[in-house]
Amino acid sequence: MNEENDSLKSLYPFLHQQGKDPQKENLSLLESVKQKSNHSIEIKQQFFQSNAQALVDAAKALALSYRNGGKLLSMGNGGSSCDATHVAVEFQHPVTAGRPSLPAFNMNNDNAFFSAVANDVGIRHVFSRQIEAHGKQHDCVIGFSTSGNSENLLAGFEKAKTMGLTTIGFAGDTGGDMKSGSWLDHCLVVETDSIHRVQEVHVACYHILWDLTHTLLADYRGLLAKENS
Repeated sequence: MNEENDSLKSLYPFLHQQGKDPQKENLSLLESVKQKSNHSIEIKQQFFQSNAQALVDAAKALALSYRNGGKLLSMGNGGSSCDATHVAVEFQHPVTAGRPSLPAFNMNNDNAFFSAVANDVGIRHVFSRQIEAHGKQHDCVIGFSTSGNSENLLAGFEKAKTMGLTTIGFAGDTGGDMKSGSWLDHCLVVETDSIHRVQEVHVACYHILWDLTHTLLADYRGLLAKENS
């Protein structure tokens, strides 16, 4: 029994500490908050200093897709599937008054389709099959992967390129196969191995992408109005 207790203490020492000082513990936790928030800010600043033009270029490509009657198709796995959901909602349901709803389709939504394809032919095909079924000329496919190596995203991007669709990828770390492959028109990489920091930058990116795209579309509508007046 003593050996078992000693083993538990070695694994979870914080559960067996005697006479802990609550004030010191709270100070340590506050320092942790400070360090993590500073790191998050630092990574964001580094990314946008290096990738501002790349983000503008991606927005121009997406705006062109919408101008030509296309739609947005989004994809991701795990936490990145939540980003795929979020970006699709942003475009379908604009929170800023005066900005129109734009067509966006989150390919993670259909659980029956997702599980059928994964079960029958493998998880690799869950996005490529949907792009094949729903993708049309002038559509844009956007995908999120913290590693850049998600096989089903790569297959989706590959299918999109064979169909002539625009492709935008958000990755982390070194960018993985998303960056080194030939399927992406635009690849924005958050160069850190912290998954949390990568995801935090991705959220900021697609919020800015949404805003830039609407700004470009509004400018285009303004030019058309002048030409037709």
